[in-house]
Amino acid sequence: MKNIYFISDCHFGLQDKQKEREKESRLFSFLDEIQDNAGELFILGDLFDYWFEYKHVVPKGFHRILTRLEQFTEKGIPVHLIVGNHDFWVGKQFAGETGVHIYYEPVSVTFNGKRFYLHHGDGLNEGDKGYKILRSVLRNKTNIFLYRLIHPDLGIGLARKSSQTSRNNHSTNGHVQEQDALREFAKNKLAEGYDYVIMGHDHTPEQLTIDNRQYINLGDWITHFSYAVFNGDSVELSTWKTQKEMLI
Repeated sequence: MKNIYFISDCHFGLQDKQKEREKESRLFSFLDEIQDNAGELFILGDLFDYWFEYKHVVPKGFHRILTRLEQFTEKGIPVHLIVGNHDFWVGKQFAGETGVHIYYEPVSVTFNGKRFYLHHGDGLNEGDKGYKILRSVLRNKTNIFLYRLIHPDLGIGLARKSSQTSRNNHSTNGHVQEQDALREFAKNKLAEGYDYVIMGHDHTPEQLTIDNRQYINLGDWITHFSYAVFNGDSVELSTWKTQKEMLI
């Protein structure tokens, strides 16, 4: 079988223009390199740092990403996006433009007899009741419809500001609690019989073996540029390096 690739947390739109272009270039080189031996590609959320889908408007600065994903799917390689807490408003327009399959809930898949449970990783901290309430409000269909009535210049600006505020309020202690919550959730899923639980959201690459099964956190494409690949036998967590970096 061909390789199955997993990435998460690119957060396009987060950084200044130069860093965004560098991140784009790195991701595009990754896609170019894997396309000949890729069976499928899974993006486990937060491809964008903010996204709100209007019927006739695409958020500024993302057209190159949409085009590259479309080129990838046109080669017959299925691409799947499990939405995260920053891009859960991705919808039909994005799917129609790119050919990417969109999922709003965790996904269970089987490859070569191995069972995978795929989840972005948000909302698993039982103690974070405030986030769970906010999550249900933001994903409410009526609220989404009402938000769409706001002019895109204002709506996208508010989405960007909200994303920045959320990140600034994320404490170190909260991050540790979130890591523990993801690990505990993964442990329980592995006990259900899954061979691999793969998530993102945490931004820290991690591969843990629990009773001969594995939990993988994909890290991010902001500082780690990490990804996982299933070769039909096992999953390997790696860091993508450009040709220039490999020569150093």
